[in-house]
Amino acid sequence: MLERPVVYFLCTGNAARSVMAATMLRALVDSFEVRSGGTHTIEGLPMSVRTRTALARHGLSDHSHRSHQMASTDVENADLVVAMEPLHVAWFRRHHPEGAPLTGTLRRLVRDLEPSDTAAGTGFGSRVAGLALGDVDVEPWEEVVDPASGDQDVFDRCADELLELVAALRVALE
Repeated sequence: MLERPVVYFLCTGNAARSVMAATMLRALVDSFEVRSGGTHTIEGLPMSVRTRTALARHGLSDHSHRSHQMASTDVENADLVVAMEPLHVAWFRRHHPEGAPLTGTLRRLVRDLEPSDTAAGTGFGSRVAGLALGDVDVEPWEEVVDPASGDQDVFDRCADELLELVAALRVALE
């Protein structure tokens, strides 16, 4: 049996955006292993109550989630790292330069990653490599705004936005 490609979602504390996006993608696909991590994480914390509530509005949950600091072993296992903002890409390039070619923002991947062309034999790894993500100048439009200091309605709007973006990413992934 072939191993499923591994997709990591990356945000700052691994408590809101990356958690929501990972939970959403897991609900949409079985053909990828979906994980999440953070750039500045306190290891082992559950997701925030506001994140849990925002996910529940969409009928989703992940009671087993615990925050995780992105580490070198994660990079070794990743086939794609999906960042929530340009600062995450910059952090990743500094701390894990070997993974830079696999790392792009969610908005850029939704825009640029072409769906698989099974007739042409274009595989997932080839499509990601073709984006030359390690050489891309990341731009401000690529940010998914962090809801961290907001009230529940800010988290809910972030979840709504992420659901649309993750659904679009799913089309490109499969």
